[in-house]
Amino acid sequence: MTSVEHDVSVVIPAYNCVDFLPAAIESAMGQTRPPAEIIVVDDGSTDETLAAARSYGSPVRVVDQENAGVSAARNRAIELARGDWIAFLDADDVWRPTKLERQLDAAGRHPDVVCVFSDFRSFGPDRDPR
Repeated sequence: MTSVEHDVSVVIPAYNCVDFLPAAIESAMGQTRPPAEIIVVDDGSTDETLAAARSYGSPVRVVDQENAGVSAARNRAIELARGDWIAFLDADDVWRPTKLERQLDAAGRHPDVVCVFSDFRSFGPDRDPR
């Protein structure tokens, strides 16, 4: 495997997602190619989302802002990111453990690439897993 030795900043916008956010953060922390940082922007949550995010300490950076919408939260995290690559993770999603490793491998094999994306799979009680 070709590996790109760049830092990855994971960006997680969060709003009233205390039931899902821990799984998202843990899936980012559990990568076979760990990110340099995980940035959670709490977008004015009224539940315990902010406390859940702060409970992780480092490497999770938590930013609290007034509710401005998911795009504003993502943009704020991007402004703060220090990594060479930005990886977007929604607060109600989880990653497979090799996601970042595989994407960085693809980027390393194609150095002219500026964006790497992947397919997704829906799951849960209201979703057909196919």
